[in-house]
This record gives sequence, C-alpha cells and structure tokens, in this order.
Amino acid sequence: MVRRLLRPIIVALLLLLCLAIPVRADGSATLLEQRLQAWPDWQLPAPLPRPDRRGDLLYPAWFAGEWQVTSLDLTAEGETGEPLRHQARFLIDAKQRVVADRAFNALAIGRAVLGSALLTVEQPADDHNRQLARLQNDQLLETTVIGRRQSDPQQEPFTTDELVLQIIHGPGAPRISRVETLSRYHPCTPSPAAVEHICADQWQARFSGPEQGLDAAPLARAHYKLTLTRLPDQPETDGSPNDPARRTGAATGGDH
Repeated sequence: MVRRLLRPIIVALLLLLCLAIPVRADGSATLLEQRLQAWPDWQLPAPLPRPDRRGDLLYPAWFAGEWQVTSLDLTAEGETGEPLRHQARFLIDAKQRVVADRAFNALAIGRAVLGSALLTVEQPADDHNRQLARLQNDQLLETTVIGRRQSDPQQEPFTTDELVLQIIHGPGAPRISRVETLSRYHPCTPSPAAVEHICADQWQARFSGPEQGLDAAPLARAHYKLTLTRLPDQPETDGSPNDPARRTGAATGGDH
C-alpha cells in the first residue's frame, strides 16, 4: 500500500518544492512550449540543464504567502480521482526573492498522501535540490532534482519543467525511477491587488532509471489540475534558516 501511494508524493515535491536557477526567458519559453505541445508523446525525459546545488526556483511575486492547495488527477479513475488537499507556503528570503518553504511543503503534501506512514522530511542545508522522506517499515524516499528549466517569473503564465531522480531505499534492492513534471501557473483572474487564487496544470511522466538508457518509454503518465487559494496572513518571517516558521532541516508530522 505504501509503495503504491509513494507515486503521488512526487507531484508535491515537484509542484511546491521545485528549486531552480533562473535562466534566460527568451529560449526557455520556446523550449517549454515545445515540450508541452509534445504531450502525451513523451518517449524520453527532456534534456534539461542540471541545477546548481544551491540554486532556488524564484517564484513570481504573487506566490508569496500561505495557500490551501486542491489537486485533481484528471487521468485517474475511481477512488484515486478524489481531490488531494494540503497547505503550501512561499516565503520572501533575505534577498527579497519568493522561494518555497521546502520542508513545510513536503511534509504537508506527504501527510496528505501517506498519512502516518510518513515520519519525517529532511532538507539538507547545503543542497536545495535534494530531500529525504523517512517512511514506516524502514523505508527512505530520496528525491534529487537532476534537470530543470523555467520561464521568466515576471511573465504569465509561469512555467517550469523538472526531472527528478527517485530512489526508494528499504528492504531489498533500491527502486530507481525518474519523474518529469511540467507545471504551468497563472492567477485565476486578473487582479490589480494581491492574487487570491492561482490556477495550475501539471503534466507528469514516470520513467525507469537511467540504467535503461534510451529504452525508457514512460511507465505512467498523468495530468493534474490544481487550485491554490490564499489563506489569511501569517506572522512575517525573516527568511533565515534559524527562523522557526521556515521549518527547514528535519520536519516531523506531530499529532493529527
């Protein structure tokens, strides 16, 4: 059961925790559009630039704040088609940039997907592109961003394409796969004031591990529709690693 439920958690790690280096928008927008137009015929992962370990994805200014997220799998059938709901948080860092509160977001999504099977989420301080999720039954989900491209955060829609390497450690041999997720965000309605709702689509394909080489047709495909609804303002944080509101490092679930 836990193994089956591990798959949706990748959506969370990619949607809310995608961590990138800003790139030039001129060529990136074209490449992102071409990749989207190729859906669902993704036969191999996209050749995305490898991110720097310390690079963060810089979100549009209208992402700043705390949100209630509703995610619907448009390709699911039966009970798995129920919406997934969780919170997400985006902070203004010391350089006045909007970045994801990675540990908080991963824990919130993981709890929504896995419940008490998720024990902790760890974010290494020296690597913004790697996370460790410790699970029951002595399992460890290791997720590393190995490729990324994004559009200009000053333009709408805001689009990212990310490739992660997923390794599930536990009893038996490690299970390795790659997951590519292309995400597109925009304010649901134009507003001269603060954006209260963000609409998004995600297109995702799961591939076998790199050892398969060019013989790596997608093992699964999915299309998700997301809505982010702004929550009331929370106490401001200074964005530093020591600020308790950031909850970086190891995060635990606590009681329900």
